[in-house]
Amino acid sequence: MSGGTHPIAILQKVLDDACGIGVFPSAQAVVLHRGVQVFGGVAGNVSGDTRFDLASLTKVLSTTSLFLRLWTEGKVGPETLVSRYFPGTPVGDAGVTVADLLYHRSGLPPFVPFFAKALTAHPELLNADCPSALRARVRDEVIQAAASTPLAAEPKTRAAYSDVGFILLGEILSRAAGAPLDTLFSQHVAEPLGLGARFHRLTDFPADAAPAPTGATRPREPAPGQEGLWKDVPVQPTRLGEVDDDNAWVMDGVAGHAGLFGTAVDVARFGQAVLDGCSGSGVLAPGPLWHRALATDPLLQGSTRSMGFDSPSEGVSSAGHYIGDTPPGAVGHLGFTGTSLWVDLRRSLVVALVTNRVANGRQETRIRDFRPLFHDFVVEALGLTELKQGHHG
Repeated sequence: MSGGTHPIAILQKVLDDACGIGVFPSAQAVVLHRGVQVFGGVAGNVSGDTRFDLASLTKVLSTTSLFLRLWTEGKVGPETLVSRYFPGTPVGDAGVTVADLLYHRSGLPPFVPFFAKALTAHPELLNADCPSALRARVRDEVIQAAASTPLAAEPKTRAAYSDVGFILLGEILSRAAGAPLDTLFSQHVAEPLGLGARFHRLTDFPADAAPAPTGATRPREPAPGQEGLWKDVPVQPTRLGEVDDDNAWVMDGVAGHAGLFGTAVDVARFGQAVLDGCSGSGVLAPGPLWHRALATDPLLQGSTRSMGFDSPSEGVSSAGHYIGDTPPGAVGHLGFTGTSLWVDLRRSLVVALVTNRVANGRQETRIRDFRPLFHDFVVEALGLTELKQGHHG
């Protein structure tokens, strides 16, 4: 760990200051360089062990990881057709593949409020003692509704980030492996990588669930841009420790697009697993599959997407000015609750930042300005702003 005089110590002040002005109520951050933790900090009323709702980091930590594992085992692959698991559906009939879902080029829309219909039809879902059979039935109904969603574009013609696609992908992996998604994550990802991250299944609600708080009601207030997409859904208080994402919530807390809870240490450890995978020493999949998975979409020019992961966008990236500026670049992902992971492949640098910025309301979006600044501070504090052409281990 860093001493107080090391330049990296500025990161603690950066976290504390952002917390102080209400960018987020609390945060954890972990930085690894060449496999060594060079910074670990917390801000706000949390400890280093507090779990955060990781939101869409679930897409890489769980769903993409499980895809790599099952690809290695030959149970599913990039060219696997969605129609094998969802025949007679718009997405199946259009010839969409698992790769199309991973690259976010399936043509499915970004977001559909499946929870609105589910909560209106089954308000008893809001009861803590809701029967597990009902939760399971509603979960199946949401998956079927996702599969029945009309495409918003021709497959393979544009990259459009889609929660709906990852809801289906999570279910495809579950069916291909013959086990629930949370069980698969625990066995194939969390245990081999030593992660404490887990799903909070509502029918088996964890007694130790005291994570950083997020929203206070179910359903949550609309995110910016979602106003008016649903109406007349009764709003009730929600338990601490339930997943923030409403669609994941009506799926019993276990979904391919959201649902994981974990610490910045968990996120950073997964980031290191990405680097290890690229070097051929990974446990999830062999090096060649990692390299294929992390390469940006070969089909769509200009897409920042690789299989499950994103890469820094042109202009102002959440990864800042430096991360990913030198080949082979960087991969990462964001989460709506205020979480992020960026892995700079050339610098062997992992930056995990987890916050609960949505606890200050979904209109609190200063995290967008904070993220690039934080990542720039990391690279500058480590003296890694300029990479000379040559070998960097």
